[in-house]
Amino acid sequence: MGLGNPGDKYAHTRHNIGQDVVTDWAKAQGLALKRLKSFGDVVKFPAQPIVLAVPSGYMNTSGGPVSSLVRYFSTTPERVIVIHDDLDLPVGTIRLKRGGGHGGHNGLRDIHKALGTPDFVRIRLGVGRPPGRMDPAEYVLRTFPKAEAAEVERVRADAIDAVERFIVEGLEAAQQRFHSAG
Repeated sequence: MGLGNPGDKYAHTRHNIGQDVVTDWAKAQGLALKRLKSFGDVVKFPAQPIVLAVPSGYMNTSGGPVSSLVRYFSTTPERVIVIHDDLDLPVGTIRLKRGGGHGGHNGLRDIHKALGTPDFVRIRLGVGRPPGRMDPAEYVLRTFPKAEAAEVERVRADAIDAVERFIVEGLEAAQQRFHSAG
């Protein structure tokens, strides 16, 4: 699941980096995301048990669509991977973990509440802290500056690799690879 907000107004903002990763991954596989009911935009990999999804609605209300997708595809929260922005990590950093708190991230808070458990995997993508006294909510709704473009493009590609490595080799192997790289 790649978290973000809908619409052109939020395209390629810091808050939408998770959504951008899922869209990039689908394109790289030659697949197109399509609307599935009111759950969100979804594509299932042919011959593999992988579903990419961008929940419908806004980031802070991601829980309902995520739990609906979990039920629709008859899976469990433990098999869900949520890709999202993280203010507490520098731009270009990737961290993976299973479970834990929401760290003030309202999208994660809502998913935890809707699933009834925090035991889903998170792919945390650093977007950096806002400068000075800028409101974090305002900061994450801004696009990345050109000076960070190459780093953001790299981390989006690395995030796909991190998810693939997690699926094939497990969480610990993915953590060893990406936690030592950042």
